Amino acid sequence: MACLPEDVRALALLLPEAVEGAHQGHPDFRVGGRIFATLWTDEARVVVKLTPEAQAHLIEGEPDAFEPVPGAWGTRGWTSLDLDLAEEETLRGALLTAWRIVAPPGLVARYDGLALDP
Repeated sequence: MACLPEDVRALALLLPEAVEGAHQGHPDFRVGGRIFATLWTDEARVVVKLTPEAQAHLIEGEPDAFEPVPGAWGTRGWTSLDLDLAEEETLRGALLTAWRIVAPPGLVARYDGLALDP
């Protein structure tokens, strides 16, 4: 079943110290003052901050749902997830991976076994 923008918001805010902000008119989700996901509600997609390696892994696993953001941002790991093609488990995994990449190392260490299960 497809995910909705409301699912992104609910799941992202379950992550430790995650807060909602705004970036260029779009809701975003931050930890430690850094963006780990930006929600494009009008396009039913979320953009997550990944490493290029994590990006390649997710795209390989679900090439229809994930794609690099065009241009230099995409080569640095920013990845778009089409919510219409994403199962909740896929969305949870992408958000958790992005959170782990962006969150301060001490915070990540405190939540080493964290799973994003609502």
